[in-house]
Amino acid sequence: MLELREITTISIFVRILAAMVLGGLIGMERGIKNRPAGFRTYMLVCIGACIVMIVNQYVYQAFGTGDPVRMGAQVVSGIGFLGAGTIIVTSHNQIKGLTTAAGLWASACVGLASGIGLYEAAIAGSLAIFATLTILHTLDVRLRSQSNVVELYIELDPGTSLGLFLRGARERGLELSSILKQYEGGNDGDSLAFIVTVRGRKNMRHTDIVQSVRRLEGIRYLETL
Repeated sequence: MLELREITTISIFVRILAAMVLGGLIGMERGIKNRPAGFRTYMLVCIGACIVMIVNQYVYQAFGTGDPVRMGAQVVSGIGFLGAGTIIVTSHNQIKGLTTAAGLWASACVGLASGIGLYEAAIAGSLAIFATLTILHTLDVRLRSQSNVVELYIELDPGTSLGLFLRGARERGLELSSILKQYEGGNDGDSLAFIVTVRGRKNMRHTDIVQSVRRLEGIRYLETL
């Protein structure tokens, strides 16, 4: 095992193979969900980070100069540019791609661990990341469904005022906050679109709040954010 931590032909192949497998494991979940960065992207990020650490270790050992982790530090900061490309803001001001960007950064860290020969950390880290993206995602969805707070994008019918909507929501026991207007006016008459945070009563769940808002007068379109 000690030989695999040194720079040898065998250890180089083992490290790159480990990075490819572990990066693919992390990217598998993203690929199945058809995210912007999928199976191959995660694998390439992990392999690239691994190669950087191999080169860094070789330069340090062969020439006896430089910082053994300097190039790895550049990977950690540089991967942010790639991750930023996966983050988008929709027309409804909804931010998407944060999990994908965080996954790319974490995949690069796994590659760094594999590249320096720290196989235990690379394997344990990739398994933890995979579990977070799969098992804990189900828990996150369940917690959201049981929450009595929901953020909605709403479009009102032409001629329906925001005041009318607010009065109807309060009559149903809904508490509204953080109202962000999107646009006002349009080809079909005066209309209004906005994003609002809705808090229901303690006994109300996510679906109950959405259905209660949907029944209000003047709702043309409603979407959960």
